[in-house]
Amino acid sequence: MALADATRMEDCASNMRVSPCVVRTDNGILRHMKKIGFDNEKYVQMQSEKIRERISRFGDKLYLEFGGKLFDDYHAARVLPGFLPDSKINMLQTLKDDAEIILAIYAGDIEHNKVRNDLDISYDAEILRLIDAFREKGLLVGGVVITRYGGQLAADVFAERLRQLGIRVYLHYPIAGYPANVPLIVSDEGFGKNDYIETTRPLVVVTAPGPGSGKLAVCLSQLYHEHKHGVKAGYAKFETFPIWNLPLQHPVNLAYEAATTDLDDVNMIDPFHLEAYGVTTVNYNRDVESFPVLNAIFERIAGTSPYRSPTDMGVNMAGYCIFDDDAVCAAARQEIIRRYYTALCGCKRGTLPADQEIRSEYILNRCGATPADRPVIAHALEKAEETGEPAMAIQLPDDRIVTGKTSDLLGASASALLNALKMLGGIHDAIDLISPIVIEPIQHLKTRHLGSQNPRLHSDEILIALSICAATNPTAALALRQLDKLRGAEAHSSVILSRVDSDMYRKLGINFTCEPQYQSKNLYHK
Repeated sequence: MALADATRMEDCASNMRVSPCVVRTDNGILRHMKKIGFDNEKYVQMQSEKIRERISRFGDKLYLEFGGKLFDDYHAARVLPGFLPDSKINMLQTLKDDAEIILAIYAGDIEHNKVRNDLDISYDAEILRLIDAFREKGLLVGGVVITRYGGQLAADVFAERLRQLGIRVYLHYPIAGYPANVPLIVSDEGFGKNDYIETTRPLVVVTAPGPGSGKLAVCLSQLYHEHKHGVKAGYAKFETFPIWNLPLQHPVNLAYEAATTDLDDVNMIDPFHLEAYGVTTVNYNRDVESFPVLNAIFERIAGTSPYRSPTDMGVNMAGYCIFDDDAVCAAARQEIIRRYYTALCGCKRGTLPADQEIRSEYILNRCGATPADRPVIAHALEKAEETGEPAMAIQLPDDRIVTGKTSDLLGASASALLNALKMLGGIHDAIDLISPIVIEPIQHLKTRHLGSQNPRLHSDEILIALSICAATNPTAALALRQLDKLRGAEAHSSVILSRVDSDMYRKLGINFTCEPQYQSKNLYHK
């Protein structure tokens, strides 16, 4: 009995907005591989040099506000093919003898148990995860700042937990009229009330679990205190997107807008930079809007501002490391399509407001992309139409497409996963990788003892079953060895995936999208 749906091999390079290069496989078949367009090695070198230059510009100390993700920056890896997800943390490692890390977390986020959606963990748990990760990389963690602290009980509990773990904790307080009330902000009743963070290295990286944590205010507060202590300190900002020296409507910058629709970020020309230098650069609305106040704070602290524009504050070298703009543009358009489907599903679930769908569609139209540019969508919908059941399509990194259907034994995502491993391993579709003898006891366990109403195996369960079979079945072992080759694959489901399936696809490095439809008409969906 075949567990998998018949596979489908198709060369879809002609249907994709992807810059392909032709390679020859071991069996002589020509395949199209997505080209890289970003020089990661050059990026790490240039970025390190730029930060060192900025440190020397200020003398004693530089506070570097680090936006975005220091670890696992898969958005950057997707829109800048060739960028490695841990490039930024690897770059920091080249500066580790001069650097220390300060983490900021907003007290209100602790109180309301705010969650980082991509990891499904709370912000306070993410602080602990980040500290562990920094230490594993040999980086010094100087402490944690709880920002806008107003006596929240949850913040007190978290602070005490950190202290018991041997981590220094600092409290920063709300300032009435921030950021407009500059005289109060830059005074003993403003920044002066905040705890002074004692740092020991010339580069202080201020980062956070997510946006709105108060990184900029922490940096400015430290500048105020350092000035009072007679220390020459400066501020700079490291945020990968938008890339300041790419055009405003460049797909990479549009992909940033698509990724931050929930933050109301909009890319715009930096008017201050244009006026000061006659050069057109790109920044985003929040930095442009806050720059006059930020400049006033700099002048109030040190007597003069070192910057003439928001762009001046940045140290981002990513734009100089793009060597194939066509490849980067194609990758960014694919990301915009993925973000559009993420918004559709978020609105369907009720986790995003309806305007997110409208904003995402607007960005999709601006970059000239359509769902037809993502081949797996049509293949998944065609299979669903053919079978009358949920279906999944996976496009392998070499552009071959395989589909999976829903059966009595497997969900569509598990079926497509098995079919993809077969194709990658050159295993004939008629060969069963997993015997029903293995599957049936798992189904019995799920339905009889674990309370599941769905007997079909999910992606994680099918991989565990495959691992068991691999101990005695060489063909199953061959299929299992193909898992790493799935990283970078594209997938589309005709229905919203369950959390367990979406988590597994994410862990395997498969970029997936879903139709904004549930498999059932139930009101409650896991």
